[in-house]
Amino acid sequence: MSAAGRTRRARWFTTAGADPHADHQVFLFPHAGGTAPAYQTWAATLPSTMDVRTLQLPGRQERSGEKPFTDVDPLVDALLEVFEAELDGRPYLLFGHSFGALLAYRLSVAAAWNGLPAPALLGVSAWAPALEPAAELARVATMSDDELLEKVGQLGLMPEGATLDPATLASIMPALRADFLAAGSLREDGEPAPCPVAAYCGTTDPIVAPGDMAAWADHCTDFLGATQFPGGHFYLFEHTAALQHSLDRRLRRLSARI
Repeated sequence: MSAAGRTRRARWFTTAGADPHADHQVFLFPHAGGTAPAYQTWAATLPSTMDVRTLQLPGRQERSGEKPFTDVDPLVDALLEVFEAELDGRPYLLFGHSFGALLAYRLSVAAAWNGLPAPALLGVSAWAPALEPAAELARVATMSDDELLEKVGQLGLMPEGATLDPATLASIMPALRADFLAAGSLREDGEPAPCPVAAYCGTTDPIVAPGDMAAWADHCTDFLGATQFPGGHFYLFEHTAALQHSLDRRLRRLSARI
């Protein structure tokens, strides 16, 4: 493999063009089975004060030749190493949706354990500590392809009745299963996020009730409350602008405290 190929394979965070003059770095963490391109539009629609980077985990798209992680602890360890190299001294925001929220939370904890600066804000969407038992997540990950797609469809990620061609199915299934297994491997330790937390969810999410997000009050140093949007588990794709505005407003208020 060429040096260029090795560099491309090792790239964990993608960017549409980093702005060294932006006030904040913003790190986005996609849902289970998700890819960086799903959030590429955020770089164009977030305020110019935010320098956006999106996580691309092993086992998908240009990283399809790499084995995906199935255990969250080694994943966070590997993520911390590359994440530290991304930090440049500016305050930063972590935002994750569903499995991405789990990763963003555990990364914030690992950063604090290892003496790195805490995030200025942790934004968590459609996930809260102790939502689902690990056994349920592991069961989903071992379903047949059809059963797993049906489960994902119930969350609203795929239109009802939609089908995937065999090549597409083969390309997305390993990463999707791995992410469910990694989520199910989380061992709850009650460790609080070392920063303010803003929570978000959809009012009709089938797996995360709005009241579930209140659990963050016991898992952070400063809970900023939970904001609800109309919609299900993937509400954020319909309410991107409002969600971004909320994150920007919270960052500005936190900056004013200093």
